[in-house]
Amino acid sequence: MSDKKVSRPCHHCKSRSASAPTDTSKIHYEKFWLYRHCSSVQQRDRQAQKAGQLFSGLLAMNVVFLGSAFISSMIFNQVAITLADVWILLSILKVLCLFWIIYYLLGTSRQPHAVLYRDSHAGAIWIRGSVLLFGMCSILLNVFQIGYSTILIHCKSRVEIVFPSIGILFICTQAYFLWHHSKDCIQVQHNFTRCGLMLTIATNLLLWLLAVTNDTLHMEIESQLREVERRFAGKAPSSHPYCTLCTCPNTTICKVFQKGYILLYPFNTEYCLVCCSVLYVMWKNVGRRISHHHVPHTKPKFKLQGVVFGPLLGTAAVIIGACVFMMYQIQATSLAPSRQVFVIYYSYYIVLLPLMSVGAVIGTIIHALEKKELDTLKNPTRSLDVVLLMGAALGQIGMSYFSIVALVATDPRDLLNSLILSYSVLLIFQNITQNVFVIDGLHRRRTPPGKEEDTKEEQNREAYSQRRVSVLELGQEIRKASLSYIHTYSHLSWKRRVLREISFFLVLCNIILWVMPTFGAHPVFENGMERSFYGYSTWFVIVNFGLPLGVFYRMHSVGGLLEVYVTA
Repeated sequence: MSDKKVSRPCHHCKSRSASAPTDTSKIHYEKFWLYRHCSSVQQRDRQAQKAGQLFSGLLAMNVVFLGSAFISSMIFNQVAITLADVWILLSILKVLCLFWIIYYLLGTSRQPHAVLYRDSHAGAIWIRGSVLLFGMCSILLNVFQIGYSTILIHCKSRVEIVFPSIGILFICTQAYFLWHHSKDCIQVQHNFTRCGLMLTIATNLLLWLLAVTNDTLHMEIESQLREVERRFAGKAPSSHPYCTLCTCPNTTICKVFQKGYILLYPFNTEYCLVCCSVLYVMWKNVGRRISHHHVPHTKPKFKLQGVVFGPLLGTAAVIIGACVFMMYQIQATSLAPSRQVFVIYYSYYIVLLPLMSVGAVIGTIIHALEKKELDTLKNPTRSLDVVLLMGAALGQIGMSYFSIVALVATDPRDLLNSLILSYSVLLIFQNITQNVFVIDGLHRRRTPPGKEEDTKEEQNREAYSQRRVSVLELGQEIRKASLSYIHTYSHLSWKRRVLREISFFLVLCNIILWVMPTFGAHPVFENGMERSFYGYSTWFVIVNFGLPLGVFYRMHSVGGLLEVYVTA
């Protein structure tokens, strides 16, 4: 695989430039040896692009299969393949990714005509902020893991200190890379860049898979709790290997490392998923030349106008949810959390989820009644948003079905079990209805801003700047601003008004539903019902697969709903 840089004048390059006036006098066409006989340069370029994507995808597939084989062997045959072996493999992959990222930052991106275009839809501020947030939490997680392993160095391998140390470097470098270059449409070294991006995606996927399946520290803590219970019951000490070899000493610092590790564990899986989504968009944008039709003429702005009931209801949901969350956290940290706190927690969801579902259904019906045209332009970011919404929803939907089976098979008539059953059914319905509403809204063309309102605002600003403002005039201006807000609200069409109310309400609801599981509320694992039905290890894998996807779904839904709010 090789890239060919053909320098020839192009009369469309100026119109294909992105937002900034860039020197586009040279086009870097791709070349692949299989298609060297193509008569047309453009056709050879398209075929070479497809071949480059195919071979880089095959590279990622082989790396993922190799890593998955290691992780599966560790699970089913811990004698032949140990956790340390898996960490060594992932450390090698991290180092290779680090070398490529540094080469991209210092070499590829600084070449002439390397970044002629930037995808305005890629790398939204909320998703780059998520990379930084989850990246910082993952760094803290690795710090806690290093501290915990250092305290228990007598029974821990040195790999358990080296692996998180390399992880800190990898997370910092990758976060910097994604923050500054997530919008790049690289035009040089196409195939090498694709392979580097796919290798990094495969590494993040394997780190996510390991985080989902590796319950070593959790099993150690669980074994220690069982040992404490046995001692209180007056029984003989257990011969479990975790208890006899690696017991956390009765010190505050060790307990802090343990609690911090457990609290921050979901953030690491979340970080891997977010990075994979951003890297995939970058991979799709390699060699992409953006025409002027794809460049937005006016960047839409978020304005809190024309909405009243959505913010009020959403704020009420956030405040009540915060109270329920704090009450749950206080009770759940005790040795024996009361049954009442689980009832309150699930009751909150049972009230909120139907309201969100009804709002999404009404919004979908209004979309169907609108005559707004669909946006059919090619947009890799929007296509990925749709795939991520559908894929991330599978986490909560899958966990809900596992809970339904366990509840129906045990005792569905119990109060708490019936609440969990209702919660699971409502959660499935809410995910489906919200996905339909958001995906339909993302494919609608933007509503152009009204020229009359902009002209009035400019006239008001000029009149305001041409005179002195006294205390009386200031009061009059406040009154005029209030009347202007009411005027804007009343003159919006009822369809746009309802869509904005619903979108804003769902944004606030998804924020509180993102906060609660992210910062420690995990009743699906702590109520003990599903855990006793499926067993600790099996339910651990199910929860660690579904919970990060559920958190990612709520976070991604906020971005999609804000987009629907702006386009309304």
